[in-house]
Amino acid sequence: MASRREEALVTVRLDDAVLAKMAQDVDDIATITQDAQQATEFERKMTIGQAIRMYPKATIFSVILSMSLIMEGYDTALLGGFFAYPSFQKKFGTQVGSDPNSYQLSAEWQSGLQNGVQVGEIIGLWIAGSLAERYGYKKTLLGALVAMIGIIFIMFFAQNISMLMVGEILCGLPWGAYQTLTTTYAAEIAPPALRPYLTTFVNMCWVIGQTISGGVQRGLLKREDEWGWRIPYAVQWVWPVPIIIGVLLAPESPWWLVRQDRIEDAKKVLQGLVSAANTDYDVDRNIAMMIHTNAHEKSVSAGTSYKDCFMGVDRRRTEIACIVWIIQITCGIWFGGNVIYFLEQAGFDPEQAFNFGLGQHAIALFGTVLAWWIMEYVGRRPLYIWGNFVMCILLIIVGFLGIPEPSPAIANATGALMFLFTFTYDVTVGPVCYCLVAEIPSTRLRIKTVALARNCYNIASIVANFLNNPILNPTAWNMRGKGGFVWVGLAFLSFVWSYYRLPEPKGLSAGELDVLFENGVSARKFKTVKADEFRSTSLKAVAEGADQ
Repeated sequence: MASRREEALVTVRLDDAVLAKMAQDVDDIATITQDAQQATEFERKMTIGQAIRMYPKATIFSVILSMSLIMEGYDTALLGGFFAYPSFQKKFGTQVGSDPNSYQLSAEWQSGLQNGVQVGEIIGLWIAGSLAERYGYKKTLLGALVAMIGIIFIMFFAQNISMLMVGEILCGLPWGAYQTLTTTYAAEIAPPALRPYLTTFVNMCWVIGQTISGGVQRGLLKREDEWGWRIPYAVQWVWPVPIIIGVLLAPESPWWLVRQDRIEDAKKVLQGLVSAANTDYDVDRNIAMMIHTNAHEKSVSAGTSYKDCFMGVDRRRTEIACIVWIIQITCGIWFGGNVIYFLEQAGFDPEQAFNFGLGQHAIALFGTVLAWWIMEYVGRRPLYIWGNFVMCILLIIVGFLGIPEPSPAIANATGALMFLFTFTYDVTVGPVCYCLVAEIPSTRLRIKTVALARNCYNIASIVANFLNNPILNPTAWNMRGKGGFVWVGLAFLSFVWSYYRLPEPKGLSAGELDVLFENGVSARKFKTVKADEFRSTSLKAVAEGADQ
């Protein structure tokens, strides 16, 4: 059996037929290959500090576009919080028992409202994936942001729960665009050293939205009139206009421009993104790297349709991206993260529950920042795998705490464990997922693969809503903490899949990932097998006058 040292010496390369086809499709493939190799090495040696100094504009524009996810995080948390919100319950719920001040939305309507959002997002993702590949990131995002301004009116002026349902479905359409394009734009606008930070910042924007939502609801909790729930919806009008301005000023993705054969436009974008003080940077070499990777992927899989995501080597990449996002659900966050409503059913009064919720959001923010530092040292795979394992253990403990009759001590202990669960999620599976789904797909199919993966997440969310709401709702199953036993089975399966199927993309270029997938390298060996994207088994492209 080969030792780890011997495994590290194994090298996989391009297929001879692939390199031969690239030579036919690309003019002067030898020079392009040489320049691409130099650009790849330049990026590989780049530190995070150098990347920030070299690409300050890329960092700023990626952050601005990612802030559109604040709106989705805000509204999804808003909706979950409203289920425990007195003025909202009174407007849209029904009286429970003989207490004239006790109202609840039925589990069916809770699931219906949340699933309405998911249905809208599924449709929005399909549309955004196709529009972005045809018209680019900027135009697609602008259309989504403008639409969002109008849709907010429906929720703000909702007269009944059916009208609110329509508003939530329509809101899902632009949110679908945000989910796809913010992550892929972050991956394409910045060098590898910045990608884990900018892609996981998308998760932070989600958490920021949830935190703002919790603060707004907590501040208006004592309002008993309709403004208690209308004002939180109105706050959503704050975001679109400044983000629209940012999108108008932002450059188009240079990778998208190369895929459209707009090479000169891509060069102008890179020249505008890179700080003028960096004299070592060579725009032509970076463009050559993009051309080389694009030609390589075209030679293996020419298409860029949704169908192509399930063809050949891309099938495995699509599987990984999809399940990585599904695990954000199956790890148990739908149960462990629904702390406000959970604690109310466990005996907390609304103010206490919302205070706990705010603390949970603050911990989630800290966890995402901590993940940036940990990922730099341990990579994506270990963090993701062991995060799943820890959450399994926590779900089991919460399940056992749900067996005795509710008491203040048990409620406090459960709340503390839910804090720990959320912290674990936001250090591991939560942010790392965004990094993985952006890095694993091929560059040509990145937008479509991310759209598919997020739609798998949305479909899993629909199932989770139907499962989780009855678990917690006092008018349904009312399982309280025992729901942890229901979720731990799914969480354990997530852990097992991650161990056997999730590769480590840290430190690998897009071309190296292409070669590793094309050669069918095991997920557990991505760190010990060297990939050479610039030569095949028998052939090597050599520029005229270069050393042989």
